Amino acid sequence: MRVAVLGAGSVGREVIRALMERPDTLRAADGPAMVLAGIAVRDIARAVAAGMPEALLTDAPAHLVASPDTDVIVELMGGDEPARTLIAVALAAGKPVVTANKHVIAHHGAELEAAARRNGTPFRFEAAVGGGIPVLGPIAADLAANELHAIRGIVNGTTNFILTAMRFDGRPYADVLADAKVAGYAEADPSGDVEGHDAANKLVILVRLAFGQWLDPASIQRAPSRSGADPGLPGITGVSLPDIEAAADQNLAIKLVAAAHRTPDGIVASVLPSAVSLDLPLGRTDGVLNRIEVDGTPIGSVAFSGHGAGGAATSSAVLADLMAVGRQGGSTWAGRSAAASHKAAIAPSPVEAFIGPSGTAYPVIR
Repeated sequence: MRVAVLGAGSVGREVIRALMERPDTLRAADGPAMVLAGIAVRDIARAVAAGMPEALLTDAPAHLVASPDTDVIVELMGGDEPARTLIAVALAAGKPVVTANKHVIAHHGAELEAAARRNGTPFRFEAAVGGGIPVLGPIAADLAANELHAIRGIVNGTTNFILTAMRFDGRPYADVLADAKVAGYAEADPSGDVEGHDAANKLVILVRLAFGQWLDPASIQRAPSRSGADPGLPGITGVSLPDIEAAADQNLAIKLVAAAHRTPDGIVASVLPSAVSLDLPLGRTDGVLNRIEVDGTPIGSVAFSGHGAGGAATSSAVLADLMAVGRQGGSTWAGRSAAASHKAAIAPSPVEAFIGPSGTAYPVIR
């Protein structure tokens, strides 16, 4: 099975290293051997200096997608374009695709799913949510006998790191954000994480597998309500240290929680800074850890937790998806029915709220 990897960033490097150094351990008993057939990068000289085999490098990812010498495409470039087009072209050509690109899946999932189904081509994206935490596969396959009702969790390690540090170190948001950038947890432009876009994209993917519906990411509420004339700020950008300290006095921790549940009128979904009881495992999920909780019948409640980011952890999911392709394991949605095109989410109704000193109203989770 000849594998082309598009992108050699933190995740791509780990996947490439595994394919080069331990291909035998990645071969399932009922699957073919994996061979690294090509690597697409922006800067070939830099990749060579980093120890990648020059003979496999190209700065033209479309050539690897079109090449008759590649069988499977691993897209780890990130962003919208050209990643979306490359994935679509590969699926149309009958080449299985493995990706960690939550933005592309959340914004173009319906059309890509339709293309994969139309061409009978596996499309796998376990690594798009929760890094290395196996959560999408279990929701789609292992919980398939259940009627799932609700899903919620901490799905962004960067914001959880920032909020945890603010609570334990007693330092304001701007100072901790600067530290997160130095530590590599936050990008130079952290807006995708701190404004809740990343978590909203992941929630779209979770909803598709749990409830069989693609949501429009832009319709998911990301800003809490606020007293007075000023509107709430998106994600955690409006969370103040006094709010966190006041919440702690009431045995609550401020967390960015992605949540969705079914109603007769549609899917209620939000990504909001919430005041979570410290008596709950969700409230005690600190640092860069993720935790995702699923409620259903007859299973009750099931939780998945672990490291949700980082090259090594995320490569675990990418490589497992590659092995699944080798075993002819199909797409991530397993036997789930085709999902409808993107629809708007319903905003949550007012619930019990903790009003911080800043005037921000944080939904309470007990």
